[in-house]
Amino acid sequence: MGLRVLAYRAYQRVLRSRLAPSALPRHVGVIIDGNRRWAAAYGATPRHGHAAGADKVVEFLGWCDEVGIDVVTLWLLSTDNVTARKSAELDALLEIIPDLVDRLAETGRWHVNPVGRLDLLPAPIAARLKEVGEATAAIDGITVNLAIGYGGRQEITDAVRSLLAEHAERGTPLHELADTLDVADISRHLYTRGQPDPDFVIRTSGEQRLSGFLLWQSAHSEYWFCEAYWPEFRKVDFLRALRSYSTRHRRFGS
Repeated sequence: MGLRVLAYRAYQRVLRSRLAPSALPRHVGVIIDGNRRWAAAYGATPRHGHAAGADKVVEFLGWCDEVGIDVVTLWLLSTDNVTARKSAELDALLEIIPDLVDRLAETGRWHVNPVGRLDLLPAPIAARLKEVGEATAAIDGITVNLAIGYGGRQEITDAVRSLLAEHAERGTPLHELADTLDVADISRHLYTRGQPDPDFVIRTSGEQRLSGFLLWQSAHSEYWFCEAYWPEFRKVDFLRALRSYSTRHRRFGS
C-alpha cells in the first residue's frame, strides 16, 4: 500500500473524528455532475462515465451510512436530459439507472424512493422504479431519493396542480383557497413531502449553480461546490464538505 493511500486514510480518520453528530446535516442533496467530462478525459464513452457514476452512488451512500445521514437526494436525470439528450446517451442512462436502482434495493439497507416525472420514462422502467420504491418503503435506513426525470420548476408545478385537484375534489371555492393558501400547503404536495428539507447541497465538477435542483426545499440550504468530477469524488472530499458544513452558522434567511 502506497504512502499516499495511507496518508489519505489517516486524514480521513482525523476528519471523521472531528465531526460531531449534532453538527451534521440530516438531509444531503447531491447534484451529480461531471460523468461525461470524466469519461472524455480518459478517452472513454459517456456510457462508461455514467456507469462509473452509478458505482460512485453506491459508494457514497455507504459513506452517508457511516456518519448517520437520514436522507439523501441524488439528481440522476433531469427533465431536460430526457427530452434533449442524444438518443444513444439517453439509452445508456435508461439502462444504467434501473440497474443502479436494483443494486441499491438488493442491499436491503435503504429506502429507495424514485422521484420526478417517471411518466416521461419508458413504461417498463417507470413501473420497475415504482415497484422498488414500494418494496423498500418499510426499510429502516437512509431514505434515498433518486431524482429521475426531475426538474425543480416541474416539481412546483406538479405540487400546485396536485393541491388544486385535491381542493377541487373537496369542492373548495378558489377564492377561499386563495385566502388560506400558505407555504405548508405547497410543501405537502412536493415529491419529498414528509421529509426534512435539505440542510446541505453538494455539487461536483466545479459548476457553481443549482440548475433547478430542489428549488422549493433548498431555500435555506447550505451549499458546497467541489472541483472533482463525480466518478472521482472521494470520501475525503465528502468529509471535508461535512467539516465545512459543521462550522457554518445557519441563518435560515435572516
